[in-house]
Amino acid sequence: MLEARLAQGSLLKKIIEAIKDLVQDANFDCSDSGISLQAMDSAHVALCALLLKADSFEPYRCDRNMSLGINLNAFSKMLKCSGNDDILTLKADDDTDLLTMMFENQAADRLSEYELKLMDIDAEHLGIPDQEFDCTVKMPSAEFARIVRDLATINESVTISVTKEGVRFAASGDHGKGSVLLKPSGSVDDAGSGSQTSIQLSEPVMVSLSLKYLNTFTKAAPLSETVTLQITNDVPVLIDFAVGEAGYIRYFLAPKINEDE
Repeated sequence: MLEARLAQGSLLKKIIEAIKDLVQDANFDCSDSGISLQAMDSAHVALCALLLKADSFEPYRCDRNMSLGINLNAFSKMLKCSGNDDILTLKADDDTDLLTMMFENQAADRLSEYELKLMDIDAEHLGIPDQEFDCTVKMPSAEFARIVRDLATINESVTISVTKEGVRFAASGDHGKGSVLLKPSGSVDDAGSGSQTSIQLSEPVMVSLSLKYLNTFTKAAPLSETVTLQITNDVPVLIDFAVGEAGYIRYFLAPKINEDE
């Protein structure tokens, strides 16, 4: 059986909120190391990978590997029945078709219990190949969310180019264009600017990405102070939000290629 108690139940609420618009139904794979998810969107343009480590729960028990097929919209609605300060406990028996959620509010002496019907989801488990990236950008997640939101008013896609000068986000549409350049902190040319962006670069890169997808990904921004972008030309970009010490949400997004042709 599975039993996982999360002292900060709102954490799972935010995580599901960050992936439910990308993936409708998904298998949560439970093992003694924690709970993970890996799923692609229906257009096969983006992939989401989630990990919540076993030690982020107290206690955590998983007697054998289990796969819980869950409709994420239904899951999200039930999680919204909990308060932000509630303790969340997930329970699932072996060979069950129900996931039990218990919300415990110690201040109000209230214990709520909900059951979610599980689904039989036939989903191929996609192996994510190890990829050496030419560029790694680490920046404040709130800044990333703002840039993505602002440039979406101009066009449906953004070009991200990274050089030693910094990382530039640019969009061009019928009515105008806009760009944002973030210079790396600690560089000679940028001393004292207060920038919180760091760049590791083996060679310059440039990719064009869908702002619709990036806006969906930024729903994970409240979970992490920083976001890491890993980029190589012509391969899916990795966008990584570390969820404290608990785990991560990672998105892989295929670049747009020759979209103007």
